[in-house]
Amino acid sequence: MTYLNLEAFRATPLVPEPFPYLIVPGFVRQEVLPAIHADFPAIDQPGSFPLAELTYGPAFRQLISEMTSPELCQAFEEKFGLSLRRRPILVTVRGYCRLSDGQIHTDTPSKLITVLVYLNPHWEADGGRLRLLRSATDLDDVIAEVPPIAGTLLAFRRTDNSWHGHKPYVGSRRVLQMNWITNRWVLRKETWRHRLSALVKRWWPRRHAALSSTQPAQY
Repeated sequence: MTYLNLEAFRATPLVPEPFPYLIVPGFVRQEVLPAIHADFPAIDQPGSFPLAELTYGPAFRQLISEMTSPELCQAFEEKFGLSLRRRPILVTVRGYCRLSDGQIHTDTPSKLITVLVYLNPHWEADGGRLRLLRSATDLDDVIAEVPPIAGTLLAFRRTDNSWHGHKPYVGSRRVLQMNWITNRWVLRKETWRHRLSALVKRWWPRRHAALSSTQPAQY
C-alpha cells in the first residue's frame, strides 16, 4: 500500500486566486500515520533541519521516498501547470515551534512550489494554524486556515503575494517541508545553510537562540 492518497490530490481543485494553492486533508493515509509518528525524527529545537542531519525510522523514510517520487512530481506538474521533473527538490523537517515563529512572509523567489505535510497527531491550540493571507500586514485577512493535523497537505505556488503566517505557538509542531527550487546552485546553498544552522543548534544552542530570536520560522 502506498502512503500517499494521490487520488485525493488529483481530485482537489487548484484555487487560482490570489495565488495558486490547494489543501488536501488525508493526503497521507490514516493507516500509516501511527508508524510515521513513531519514526518521526526527534527534534526539540526550532528551525528547519535537512534530512542529512536527522535520524529517523523506516516509515518516515518511506514517506520521504514517496514525496520525492517521479509519480508525485508528475501529479504536481499536472496540477500547477509547471515543468518540475528537472528541478531539484529541497526537503527539510520542523519539529518545534517558538514564540517568534509564524510572522507574515512570502518565500524566497528561488522556491517555485512549497509543499507542507503536517504530522501532528491532533491539534487543539488556536496558534500554529497556518493562514494563507491577502495582506502582508494583517494576519486576520485570511484566505484559508490550515490546522497542522496529521496527514494534511498544503501546497502553493510561490508568488510575490503568497503571504502566509500563523498566530504564536510554543511547543511540538511537526511538519515535513518540500520545495521545488530553481536550480542546483540554490539547492547546494540552502542545504549548506540548513546544515550549518543544525550544527550551531547542536553545539551552541544558547548562541543559536540568541542569533535566531528575530528570525521567524517559515511555516
